[in-house]
Amino acid sequence: MRKIREILRLHFEHRQGRRAIARACQISPTTVSDYIAKAEQSGLDAQGIGALTDEALYRLFFPETPTPSPKKAALDFPAIQKELQKKAVTLQLLWEEYRSVHPEGYGRSQFFQHYRDFAKTLHPVMRLEHKAGEKLFVDFSGDRPIYVDRATGEIITAELFVAVLGASSRTFAVAVPDQKIPSWIKAHILAFEDYGGLPAIVVPDNLRAGVKSACIYDPELNPVYADLAAHYQVAVLPARAYKPRDKAKAENGVLHVQRRILAALRHHTFFSLSELNAAIAEELVKLNAKPMQGVGKSRQELFVEIDQPALKPLPPSRFEIYAWKAAKVGIDYHIAVEHNFYSVPYALIHKEVEVRLTGACVEILHGGQRVASHPRSYGKGGFSTLDEHRPHEHKKYLEWTPERMRQWGQSIGANTATLMEKIIAAQLQPEHGFRRCLGILRLAKTYSPERLESACQLALQLGTMRYRNIKSILEKKLEQTEASELDPMNDTPLEHDNIRGSNYYAGGLQ
Repeated sequence: MRKIREILRLHFEHRQGRRAIARACQISPTTVSDYIAKAEQSGLDAQGIGALTDEALYRLFFPETPTPSPKKAALDFPAIQKELQKKAVTLQLLWEEYRSVHPEGYGRSQFFQHYRDFAKTLHPVMRLEHKAGEKLFVDFSGDRPIYVDRATGEIITAELFVAVLGASSRTFAVAVPDQKIPSWIKAHILAFEDYGGLPAIVVPDNLRAGVKSACIYDPELNPVYADLAAHYQVAVLPARAYKPRDKAKAENGVLHVQRRILAALRHHTFFSLSELNAAIAEELVKLNAKPMQGVGKSRQELFVEIDQPALKPLPPSRFEIYAWKAAKVGIDYHIAVEHNFYSVPYALIHKEVEVRLTGACVEILHGGQRVASHPRSYGKGGFSTLDEHRPHEHKKYLEWTPERMRQWGQSIGANTATLMEKIIAAQLQPEHGFRRCLGILRLAKTYSPERLESACQLALQLGTMRYRNIKSILEKKLEQTEASELDPMNDTPLEHDNIRGSNYYAGGLQ
């Protein structure tokens, strides 16, 4: 507007020619002629133009000419967005269907542009066009729920697992004890069962329970997690490290769970994980039933319309959670797993084996082949021995016999030999005591045979045959102590100035 005012000032007040004005204002002579012609057509002189505001002067020189808009069939943008979430549906296909019904409707470029303008008004997370039943985003919440141990009063912090379906945003949440592999796997199983079907892809974060080695191009999954994916026939595509937009659905779902569930339960006290999960399930129903802003429908409604029909069916059997451990076969052809002992074929003595632990079974593998299977024990010190694992006059095994254990103990001393006999006699099968005998006898190398003999004597007096107890006696140098001094039931009276004694109370509370 300043340049136009300068052009008109030079023309009306100074009577300059058009070319001179063009040179002074650095504008083409044709443009100068157009501005002067419009000013003369308006009937205004220099004084009248000077009285106009910039806005009025702009409307004078650049009047808005309304262009009649052709009558086009209106576009139903929410319906278009809903259709795009279905598998294999594209914007091109929807435009072709639109033109088949409305031949005089919008062209391809206008149709695409109008939908893009509509998509810009959506929430950034809702803007992604997720296919129905395609992706399930999973993650742990940073904010964690708590419950109180009823017996001890201890406050226990749990972990909150959150899963969100891409198309409908239907959310699932469950509290688990920790972020370890069993809890991670169990949470996935519960999520699949809650949805009643399986997505094509699961998108987790790069936490250790799921991803063994994070890599943009070739991430390595934890073996148990990979087996879970194979069992349910889903693909696992971890999000890129430090790329939260790859799992924006999970981030948004976690935010809603924190605000709508954890915040709602902040004044409640729970005394078990099951109580906590029951309350979470109730709030979860409310969250999924609440209409979403900008969409007009709830997560549950969208789930029934979009995601549920596209989910794959669950397999006939539930995935069995397991863990891998390494073990070495002892001289008694047993391996120690979580304080219990399980037999393997005697030919594997001193060999390294792999152990697959499930909820009810212990499978033992060597060289990738299963060599033994036992029911799982949850106590301590239990033995599970199969007859087919016992040796039959095997020369290598015959080096270890009950008689050899007694002789080895006799070489240290009579008390040690007696303890060996008691340990072997206390077992249902003599070989079950070999491991403990061997451990006790090897203490003579760390300490001395004389001290071990004294420690065994004290152990016999105390009535204990535990390796840990004998080792503790030697570590604390208690082998020369009398058993009566270590007996907690010793009733020797204590003499001390602060102890009043029975005479003090003989006369009553005076």
